Amino acid sequence: MCGITGYWDTSNRIEQSDLLNMLDSIHHRGPDDDGIWIDHNNGIALGHRRLSVLDLSKSGSQPMSSKEGRYIIVFNGEIYNHLSIRESLKNDGVNINWDGHSDTETLVNAIQCWGINKTLQYTVGMFAFALWDRKKQILTLARDRVGEKPLYFGYLNKVLIFASELKAIRKHHSFNNDIDRNALTLFFRHNYIPCPHTIYKDIKKLKPGTYIEFSDSGKKSKVLEYWSAREIAEKGQLNTFKGDTYEAISELQRLLSSSISSQLISDVPLGAFLSGGFDSSMVVAIMQSLSNQPVKTFSIGFNEKEYNEAHHAKNVAQHLGTDHTELYVTPEQAMAVIPELPTIYDEPFADSSQIPTYLVSKLAKQHVTVSLSGDAGDELFCGYNRYLYTIKLWKNCSSSLPTPFRAALAGMLTTLSPSAINAVFNNLWRLLPNKYRINNMGNKLHKVADILSMNSPEKIYLNLLSHWQQPSDLVINGEEPNTIITDKSLWADLPNFESTMMYLDTMSYLPDDILVKVDRAAMAVSLETRIPFLDHKLIEFAWALPLSMKIRQGESKWLLRQLLYKYVPEKIIDRPKMGFGVPIDVWLRGPLKEWAENLIDDKKLQQQGFLNPSLIHEKWKQHLSGKANWQYLLWDVLMFQSWLETT
Repeated sequence: MCGITGYWDTSNRIEQSDLLNMLDSIHHRGPDDDGIWIDHNNGIALGHRRLSVLDLSKSGSQPMSSKEGRYIIVFNGEIYNHLSIRESLKNDGVNINWDGHSDTETLVNAIQCWGINKTLQYTVGMFAFALWDRKKQILTLARDRVGEKPLYFGYLNKVLIFASELKAIRKHHSFNNDIDRNALTLFFRHNYIPCPHTIYKDIKKLKPGTYIEFSDSGKKSKVLEYWSAREIAEKGQLNTFKGDTYEAISELQRLLSSSISSQLISDVPLGAFLSGGFDSSMVVAIMQSLSNQPVKTFSIGFNEKEYNEAHHAKNVAQHLGTDHTELYVTPEQAMAVIPELPTIYDEPFADSSQIPTYLVSKLAKQHVTVSLSGDAGDELFCGYNRYLYTIKLWKNCSSSLPTPFRAALAGMLTTLSPSAINAVFNNLWRLLPNKYRINNMGNKLHKVADILSMNSPEKIYLNLLSHWQQPSDLVINGEEPNTIITDKSLWADLPNFESTMMYLDTMSYLPDDILVKVDRAAMAVSLETRIPFLDHKLIEFAWALPLSMKIRQGESKWLLRQLLYKYVPEKIIDRPKMGFGVPIDVWLRGPLKEWAENLIDDKKLQQQGFLNPSLIHEKWKQHLSGKANWQYLLWDVLMFQSWLETT
């Protein structure tokens, strides 16, 4: 895991100090080593920060040249099958005198022999890289299939620039790019900025599964796709898995075991995050089955019961026999992270689980350099509540009840505040088994009240994933661009809307929220994360499963549950899904109130000229009174304001 950066100055004026400043800004991504490569004649500068994981020797240092010297590469990530790629090259009659056993050396020399597209087809891993072709004078930027590793690029006047993080781009002396108000509207809808947009004009995110070739001194570009999630989803659902349940469980076990086994390769200490939920428990269970030693696992807990899963993680760890470390975090420790968030995330980002993700990464880094994570199980195996409830709400309420009745029902649901509803249901839940309990019932019922006015499942889905429902009203002079969520021409042709929702989340929420959250939080403490569910062979298998193997008898992740029960008893693992969050709603009414009111001061908002103060103050008053819980909408505003003051 590393950080890369560089630029192509069409005027051929390379300032080494620019490159060094850019590298210094991403020191956290690679504290073990750094390197630069400059071609003054062609105006190319490449920089690399290294977190040593494979081949700790100097033979793994970058920038790295191919054996023949044609290609120079800076690479961030891991190619898990790089040794088998070396075998394939050998079988093709290519004899290379390898200098070491780094995956970067494998990659650049495979490109030398096979070309970029074929090499990318062969790779299994997570990556972002920049490749300079000295012969053809082409700069290529590439990103892994699902977007696990970040890559930003764009123009500063006539300078073509790229980096793992935006902070490196801002360090170039030519940086003067304006904030993109249209991208800002997307942020307030989603709490993240979807690809290809960024917070700055003329700077983009490279789409996952693609590479882009720049030629003619960076003036011309061509985007090529080497892997298509849309194609995989459509083919999978046209030719679904024909085996029975036993065969499906066996195949899932084989693919997960293969993925996890390949990701255990490391020359440094390795462990795993363990929340006690299905996905992280599944990853840890297979890890432990493959290991002769107790796997190191990590979790954090909160004293606030409704946000705490640490005791569940501890039960799973004890059953599996892992070497488990847990840390109970005080509100003061959690809130101390908040001032660091704008620097960690580089552009406005407001998934509040960014706080515990950073804390568990910091805990893990004290013991290991690499940690596996259970992310992406929800998108692949139908795990999010919205997959279950969107169709239920549409069939049972929105499409079947008369409009006046729906309006009356919505009014009844919002008669009590969310906190009052929670108090009532918390007493009721004590009488029911864990699997029937629902967390934060008040917030959910208020959300249902909003949804009752929707006239299609597509609108219900958009409502469920949206924070600000009309973000262009909030952002002054901002117009919301179309994204894959709102442009149906970009949707895969799938047989049911549950699959469509999983597809849309895989294309947007997963790479632009979940993977951003994990990458930036972990790399801020120089920890490499690996996500076994993102092996593309496992993704292809998941898309070939019929919906009945993902949802059955009202239970999500049905197939994954059946496999997990082979490792962990049902009584330990079965309970309602809980988000990885912190009590932002309570903190905003208490210890964070003064901080928040300073950021949304009326004069400050008017002077900055980005946001509509009246809309914000209305939500703030309602939240403070307890009439409504606007924690997510307010957190969006506060994260933008905090970012604006920090950058």
